[in-house]
Amino acid sequence: MTKLFTSEHPSPQDTHIHLMGIGGIGVSAFARLLKARGYHVSGCDAQVSELTRQLEAEGIAVHIGHDASHLQATPERPAASVLVASEAVPKSHPEVQAALQAGMTVLPRMQLLAELLEASPSIGVIGTHGKTTTSSMIAVALLGAGLDPSAFVGGIVPEFGANARAGQGPFVAEVDESDRNFAALHCETAVFTNAEDDHVGGNQATYWETVEEQHAGFARFVSQARRVLYYADWHGLEGQGLDELVAGCPEQLSYGTSEGCTYRAHDVRPDPAGTSFTVMYRGNVLGKARVSLPGHHNAMNALAALAVTHLYGGEFAAASQALAAFKGPGRRWQHIGEVRGAQVIDDYAHNPTKLQAAVQAAQQTGRRVRVVFQPHRYLRTQQSWPRLADALMNADEVLVMDIASANETPIEGVHARLIVDRMQGRGHLGVRYWPERNDIVEYLRRTAEGGDIIVTMGAGDVWQLARELVGPELPQPSTPLREAR
Repeated sequence: MTKLFTSEHPSPQDTHIHLMGIGGIGVSAFARLLKARGYHVSGCDAQVSELTRQLEAEGIAVHIGHDASHLQATPERPAASVLVASEAVPKSHPEVQAALQAGMTVLPRMQLLAELLEASPSIGVIGTHGKTTTSSMIAVALLGAGLDPSAFVGGIVPEFGANARAGQGPFVAEVDESDRNFAALHCETAVFTNAEDDHVGGNQATYWETVEEQHAGFARFVSQARRVLYYADWHGLEGQGLDELVAGCPEQLSYGTSEGCTYRAHDVRPDPAGTSFTVMYRGNVLGKARVSLPGHHNAMNALAALAVTHLYGGEFAAASQALAAFKGPGRRWQHIGEVRGAQVIDDYAHNPTKLQAAVQAAQQTGRRVRVVFQPHRYLRTQQSWPRLADALMNADEVLVMDIASANETPIEGVHARLIVDRMQGRGHLGVRYWPERNDIVEYLRRTAEGGDIIVTMGAGDVWQLARELVGPELPQPSTPLREAR
């Protein structure tokens, strides 16, 4: 296959790359990185969004709908010679068929990421949870330390004003395991946050059939890296599981709070606004650190970022200072505003572990924790509704919305009330099923108090409720509403 970033391929100024699904969080990041390298870039998507409008404002041509004419030459650019499409797009798609008939290179999304990872020193962040935040923190820490990173992130990083950054230093990439082709990628440093059973089962084109198959994909990715930095405290990476998942890598480094970690967070001190800790490297103090996001998971994400910065020769104090000022990527513990003195937070948490971490972060603020949860996908709810319910038990109040289908066909007997019934059966007195969004907004506006923290959680359109709650003038979130590839 012809590679873009080699002397074999025509120069960027003579190359037009067209990206299908450009409104997705991943594909839009590719568009920005390719434009920064000097390529002619265009794309198409099914609908207009805030992200497609941003891309157009940056000089990237965006077409709404799909049509073979998008590949043709215009006065501004030559005819497309490369089409980038997710593996989820069938080869029978008219736009793909037109590209193949024209002799164009049709490049899978993961192949494009593979080329970017191999073109420079690279850090690939994998794991079921925390990839977006950890990738963002690594890029911000490297930038703070003066290492000028490039970045490919599944959320808008406030410091970049985008989900991508083009630099001359190491390339930091969030690598999504929902696309099975991720396992074939090569990077210099694999950062492995955790492993669980998300993106498993069902008829999604890129999902894994079993968790064992998915974990084998993690192990293959890790084995192809020069080194792995893994989270040693993760319960799924203990004993034999750890051996199987990271033992294939030539150099194994760990981070966490456990004795024996290569990079260890010592004297961890949570407070309502974040967490402070001391970073140790092989038993020696590197320095003091702080993350201004609540939750133990965010402290560990920051530890990983500081470890990577140390591995790449960055100055610790500067990286630590940059992380202390970091407020998180879009839809990851995003502060939306206030209503009647209550803080309103929006978070992408949608599976049990993420819900539990978000509830713990909310508890760390010392406020009354009020959660609005929107389950995501019927299959995911069918697989995990008991664990979803259990993960929400420590919230003071939980308002459960209807399931966001994400275009899935409803499954008989799978309903948001399953979560409510289990929580009530376990003795939770503050959980209710709320089918009407407007009723939730009215109720919270009427009952919000200064000591509350209201957190909207889910991967669907629950973000809208948070913004309606504090005022209609707020912009859309900085990540797309769907789980975009």
